[in-house]
Amino acid sequence: MDQNTEWTSGQLRRAIKAAGVALWTWNVDTDAFTMDQRGYALWDLEVDGVLSFEDLSAKVHPADRDRVRAAFSATRAVVGPYEIDFRIMSDVEVRWISARGQGSDEDILARQMTGIFLDVTGRKQAEEGHELLAGEMSHRVKNLLAIASGLTQMTSRSSSSIADMTSQLTLRLTALGRAHDLVRPLPGGQGKAALLGDLITILLSPYDETAAFAGRIRVAVPRMGVGEAAATGLSLVIHELATNSLKYGALSVGTGTLDVSGSVEENNLMVTWIEQGGPEVVFPQGPAGYGSRMLDRTMSAHLGGTISYNWTPDGALVTLIIDTSRLAS
Repeated sequence: MDQNTEWTSGQLRRAIKAAGVALWTWNVDTDAFTMDQRGYALWDLEVDGVLSFEDLSAKVHPADRDRVRAAFSATRAVVGPYEIDFRIMSDVEVRWISARGQGSDEDILARQMTGIFLDVTGRKQAEEGHELLAGEMSHRVKNLLAIASGLTQMTSRSSSSIADMTSQLTLRLTALGRAHDLVRPLPGGQGKAALLGDLITILLSPYDETAAFAGRIRVAVPRMGVGEAAATGLSLVIHELATNSLKYGALSVGTGTLDVSGSVEENNLMVTWIEQGGPEVVFPQGPAGYGSRMLDRTMSAHLGGTISYNWTPDGALVTLIIDTSRLAS
């Protein structure tokens, strides 16, 4: 091997290391599978004994296993490059792997297929985050449109003229805008976004009648600070509950009332949401919708707590339990 070839091989090895790829070969006759050191580390396997494709398949996530087996078998008939992404289960985490190679029986040397593995966990997590954000934004836009429609109808019932309706509706929409400003995280780590009572009151103020049924929403919670991280999560929860009440519950009729109270028990804040005077409550049937899943996820992930429902004949009773340490963060 001449000096130029040795230099080129060294360059190639450094490039492969810099790219973070793992090399593999698969003997299609004996099922023997070999990888470089990085491949064994990626799959969380010990370099010990003979490794088969079936041994490797056992580490693939059960939901992806059949798809991966079928894809690898099919690559022998694929002419040109191929790529498949799948999950593997290590001892400490689930990782996303991208397997890439060149297909076609014509190019198989010594009955061995060759390719690379690449850890794409970060990219997949970012994609999932973007999908969740897109779904959440779409859901929030639909809710905002529903709120605007509901506020318009509610305002028309208690208005004596177009001018009166315009004035009331403007006040409610302005209050909703103030709520969004209030729960925005403060720049530069300036501390808490709002007091708990202020936050809930401002978030609910657009739903409270200013004329015939003024004061039908009552808020009585402990004086506690809500941190900038928790403020957004809590606002999503209150926003979703109020939207549902406006669509189906006590706030959908002029005679309905809403009481929001709270107490601290050990390390938890318990917030009770009680609706009365609305339409007859019907226990929800079927699988949970996006809004319910978002509430559960927000309560557990952002607030370290839980949400539970009691569908009484008089109205919905919702209980929020929030970790006080998470509320202040």
